[in-house]
Amino acid sequence: MTESVGEAREWRVRRDFVVLKAVGLVLALVLVVLNHDDRRAMVLCGVAALALAVLIARDLLVPVRLAADEEGVIVVRGFAGRRRVPWSDVERIVVDVHRRYGRRWEHLEIDAGEQIYVFGGGQLGTSCTLVAAELRALRSSTGRDAVQDEQMNVREAGQ
Repeated sequence: MTESVGEAREWRVRRDFVVLKAVGLVLALVLVVLNHDDRRAMVLCGVAALALAVLIARDLLVPVRLAADEEGVIVVRGFAGRRRVPWSDVERIVVDVHRRYGRRWEHLEIDAGEQIYVFGGGQLGTSCTLVAAELRALRSSTGRDAVQDEQMNVREAGQ
């Protein structure tokens, strides 16, 4: 799963999440048809179907959400927004962990000064903790100093 350090690495949207969104889209369209006599329900289901269609299109057209190499990270925003952030601009990489309703939720935060990029495990296709470890390895292979690497940590919040 992990490629060797020094190579470019990329993380993509989980396919099972795309399938779940597609099932939701079909269900919303069925509800539009079944509620043909209730205008509000039709509109509500239609809006849900449209939103799911947009999310599915984004997942299919731009599946890679985060990429990294020796120069820095490339973050994807929206349909066509890509931004390269050099390692020198990355201030912190934090995995934010929350426990709620018996589940563990992780978010990867990449702090690039004026911008903070947040990714969930579903967007990355794997555990945010594993992604952070790979980012640490890539960053350290570029000769970044250890003081800044200490800022790459896991922040855990309980509940």
